[in-house]
Amino acid sequence: MLDIKFICDNPELVKENIKKKFEDAKLPLVDELISLYTEKCRANTRASELRANRNKVSKQIGALMGQGKRDEAEEMKKLVSEQAEELAALEEQEAELGKKVREIQMKIPNIVDASVPVGRDDSENVEVRQFGEQTHPDFDIPYHTDIMARFNGIDKEAAGRVAGEGFYYLMGDIARLHSAVTAYARDFMINKGFTYCIPPFMIRSNVVTGVMSFEEMDAMMYKIEGEDLYLIGTSEHSMIGKFIDTITPEEKLPLTLTSYSPCFRKEKGAHGIEERGIYRIHQFEKQEMIVICRPEESMDWFNKMWGYSVELFRSLDIPVRTLECCTGDLADLKVKSYDVEAWSPRQKEYFEVCSCSNLGDAQARRLGIRVKGADGKKYLAHTLNNTVVAPPRMLIALLENNLRFDGEHYSVLIPKALQPYMGGNTVITEK
Repeated sequence: MLDIKFICDNPELVKENIKKKFEDAKLPLVDELISLYTEKCRANTRASELRANRNKVSKQIGALMGQGKRDEAEEMKKLVSEQAEELAALEEQEAELGKKVREIQMKIPNIVDASVPVGRDDSENVEVRQFGEQTHPDFDIPYHTDIMARFNGIDKEAAGRVAGEGFYYLMGDIARLHSAVTAYARDFMINKGFTYCIPPFMIRSNVVTGVMSFEEMDAMMYKIEGEDLYLIGTSEHSMIGKFIDTITPEEKLPLTLTSYSPCFRKEKGAHGIEERGIYRIHQFEKQEMIVICRPEESMDWFNKMWGYSVELFRSLDIPVRTLECCTGDLADLKVKSYDVEAWSPRQKEYFEVCSCSNLGDAQARRLGIRVKGADGKKYLAHTLNNTVVAPPRMLIALLENNLRFDGEHYSVLIPKALQPYMGGNTVITEK
């Protein structure tokens, strides 16, 4: 969310940023916002005048009463009463205008970093770099759920009867591999100096609107009926929410946390074979990382964070690449974002497994996350988030890139980094 004064002082810059994101329908919001804010300021100025006058006249009434000038005092009381009615109307107007201003303010996208490529959608994202050699096995790799089935590792049919489409049971070695990935990712981030955390899995609406746009909320979040609570779509939401309305001394920054949680998503509009299986589902587990830091440090942390994801995936023998998200693919709160994509030897292309984002001070402004500098002045922090691993997608990449076939049976090599979490086992074989 942009500062209202910044919008008023830089309307053309804000409009140009909206155009870069190909959100032209939002262009009228800028002038509407400025008009409403101007009206609110006028109401505020008049209300302040009336309050000052009320205080002044109240003292005069007291003096007149002390002098026995009752009639004059009564006339001034009538004036105060009339102005009180006007003040009440102005205060109501201020509140209504303030609500409208904030609603529009939250719809106007953040200013993207100058380095972000201009493009309409994810088809125009730009490859930055590849890490690791692409694998091209001399055998056909089955679809990921078929691989799991060969190891008695998945039951989607039973999950469908229990919960419907978009859920699964993981079983046996595949379930253990899932837990191993999560535990390894946890320890990987702890070794990077991050504090491990298990957050609430539900958050209130004020936190939801603080961390994401209305469009994202509608597409993602499950609401708890009859409660002001939502199931989290990612632990980033409750982790950033942890600092709502807080003031952190500058010397305690950066705050670096890594969190585990289940995640729940509606996943509207998911179609096609690559969207089935366990790639796009309603419930999954995830290891996340967040950073709260000084504004001048946020881009350095952005580069560190996506680098951690690359390092982790390469430690599991998975080739990856980084993509810079173009302007049209950035959510409204984001300043800059990289996707980390894993190589799929079955598809012979990369697919998204992590997303690293710098949100500038947008979330901090919405949630009141402030920093107290050495000079005593307060300012808004910058917030960043990145996926460490989301095991369902990680499993797809892990299974495909470590799958072996002897002409009759399949097996999966367990990367060295995961072997301690798999009881020392080095391979998974068909049952």
